[in-house]
Amino acid sequence: MITYRDAIPTDAAGMSRVLQDIITLTGRQRASDEAFCLRSYIENPANVKCTVAVDEAGQVMGFQSLTIAGPDNAYGTPEGWGSIGTHVSPAAHGKGIGRTLFQHTRAAAEGAGVEQIDASIGADNPEGQGYYGAIGFATWREANGRVQKVFRIAK
Repeated sequence: MITYRDAIPTDAAGMSRVLQDIITLTGRQRASDEAFCLRSYIENPANVKCTVAVDEAGQVMGFQSLTIAGPDNAYGTPEGWGSIGTHVSPAAHGKGIGRTLFQHTRAAAEGAGVEQIDASIGADNPEGQGYYGAIGFATWREANGRVQKVFRIAK
């Protein structure tokens, strides 16, 4: 059974493991150490919500973060939009974790008054593009090796 809750500092190691497992599977390099996870996902001052999916043994199986895009964000996301990141352990693919994480994120976005959520996905990541498309995101821009999808929250 998977439980979902807000990420806490002690989750950084498990979140790092998830990112490293994804790197091992895909070969796509990215920051993945524990300090990065703590700084970027758990203690990020632009954070709206970071949710972890934890199995019965207490292992982090996936996580999703939602931050508010600032004026100089790395992906050119319009300022004030939400910016989402989803990471699920390859060992947990196909179990609905991503969909359930998004239920938590969407509720947090609505509560925070976020009207658009951007997902910036590598053009070489068809799995990520498919995930976001399946939960209602639509492509709004392609540039610099990235596909950006937007989810518009109905008012």
